[in-house]
Amino acid sequence: MKRKGPQQPLLDLPEFLQDSPFLPKFDPRADDEFKKNRQPKPTFRQILTSKPVRTVLAILLSFVALIYLRRVFHEHHVWARLTGPSCYYTEPVTNPTSHSGIDIDWSKFAYTQYATNLEYLCNAVMMFETLHRLGSKADRLLLYPNKYSLDASLGTTESRLLLKARDEFNVTLKAIRIQHENSAVYSGPNWADSYTKLLAFDQTKYSRLLVLDSDATILQPLDDLFLLPPAKAVMPRAWWLDYPFLSSHFMLIQPSPPEYWRVQKAMEKARLGYYDMEIMNKLYGRECLVLPHQPYALLTGEFRAESHEKWLKGGKQEVWDPELVRKEAKVVHFSDAPMPKPWLATRKQMEKYQPKCVGGVGFEEDCRARDIWLGLYTDFKDRRKEICDM
Repeated sequence: MKRKGPQQPLLDLPEFLQDSPFLPKFDPRADDEFKKNRQPKPTFRQILTSKPVRTVLAILLSFVALIYLRRVFHEHHVWARLTGPSCYYTEPVTNPTSHSGIDIDWSKFAYTQYATNLEYLCNAVMMFETLHRLGSKADRLLLYPNKYSLDASLGTTESRLLLKARDEFNVTLKAIRIQHENSAVYSGPNWADSYTKLLAFDQTKYSRLLVLDSDATILQPLDDLFLLPPAKAVMPRAWWLDYPFLSSHFMLIQPSPPEYWRVQKAMEKARLGYYDMEIMNKLYGRECLVLPHQPYALLTGEFRAESHEKWLKGGKQEVWDPELVRKEAKVVHFSDAPMPKPWLATRKQMEKYQPKCVGGVGFEEDCRARDIWLGLYTDFKDRRKEICDM
């Protein structure tokens, strides 16, 4: 056993306590040994190269790499082809250039509108007026809420518009129950009622229906679409989205009991974020034909856009030319956030959100996009007043 050295005096204690047995023993050699073996603080470089930090960095880098690879796969269609609507990547169909000499039973085809409230009823009547004016050959079918009456003596705006559609524009009227899903309601657009559109699959009197959203303007005849090759669904790409998806605002479908049963089952799963567009992509995203988006999926918001990369991608138009876009479009859809729908927009809002002229500073300003945009909104408002008196 090692012999302990003498106790060092504690200078701050009285002399008579220096040898007290209750004081702690102090060995200066032990203190010297502790100082000799004490580890120095690690440097910043040593911390970075330590195993725990290397493990954390490896996990973070792996996570970043996964996000990057997912994006790359998404852009190059690898992941999307496996999980998304595969027909999105097929070439758009080409419309028949002529159907002369072909015996066509146009009563088997119909343009279909649905109305869930008075505003959209007026929009639907406006669409039928345009089809009537353009001389469309296919039937016209309107699905309207069964709470509306056709009794003219009631003097309601709803009955007046329904009878106008039937008597002036040869529209077949069919009362239906609105397909409203409370689980899908939120304070945004009226999408909780959009499932009503899918009742078109139950209209089996027709072999083909062209289902159009009514917040739009038809610019050119559309009859040729009914002569496209058979397919359960024909839709344009939702080109404005950042992921592959097909749009249901304009779709050609083939009604049948089996297809309506499938749609009904899908509607039973309705929830927030799962609407008619999601249902159509889930059911028909792998067995559909694709319409070219530039003629059939033009949005008014594109005239306000600063970049037209998405619009030009996959289309025949290679350079943005607002006049050419307007000339070649067959339908234009009013989708222009934060601009309200045309029947709600005020003159002040139109002035605030109208497209900006481009150019200037030595060059003549190009205001064509602005003029076309204003023309579309003004035309809609004028026709609404004339047709619906609203």
